[in-house]
Amino acid sequence: MADKRQIKSKQRVTDHGEVFTSQREVNAMLDLVKQETERIESRFLEPACGDGNFLAEILRRKLAVVKAQYRQFPPDYEKYSILALSSLYGVELLPDNVEACRKRLFKIWNKAYTAICKRDAEDRCREAARYILAHNILCGNALTMTTSAGTPIIFAQWDLVYGNQFKRRDFCLDGLLRGSRPNGPPEDAGVQLSLDASPSDGPEARWEYDKASKSWWPKPIKDDYPLTDYREVQNHG
Repeated sequence: MADKRQIKSKQRVTDHGEVFTSQREVNAMLDLVKQETERIESRFLEPACGDGNFLAEILRRKLAVVKAQYRQFPPDYEKYSILALSSLYGVELLPDNVEACRKRLFKIWNKAYTAICKRDAEDRCREAARYILAHNILCGNALTMTTSAGTPIIFAQWDLVYGNQFKRRDFCLDGLLRGSRPNGPPEDAGVQLSLDASPSDGPEARWEYDKASKSWWPKPIKDDYPLTDYREVQNHG
């Protein structure tokens, strides 16, 4: 039986089956993939994230690694803490939980960021963190893979390319999870596949072939964002 810390109200349990995972269970489950939770850039998606029990713990673990590696170099700590934050994704049905999750993750990140960078901590970096969370923690239904407005769930992927430059690419969750990769290389591995593919199209329309690795990768629905300083991503969306 769930204790009081795992439910907000009996009505929410009845209406939505909302029961939050206890901290002990969260840690036990994450310990099964401990190495990945401590890899700064490793991405996690929680399809029913609630107010962020799993994501909060993953963020704490990642930030501990960032601190251990970069505490003596605040500019690098800042950059890699943003990278850690940008690796976390969540879908949640209830809007109040979405807002609570975003605020919770930001509070964890900002407390750690301010403690390391002190007077060098910048508000523009904080705004970048909020912007990333607004695009990574979304209100929707992970089963139908649609937002609360009925549109496809689209996540922004953030990659640290070089120096302080982030590259943003947008992916449709439906396109990532439905269908399978093509079995082999296309006849012309350099062919440009359609960017406006729908879930009803064949797998070749939703995957692109990488000749270097000789494998198929999910195809973004938008990838023409400019390279941007990680502190300025909110200005180039």
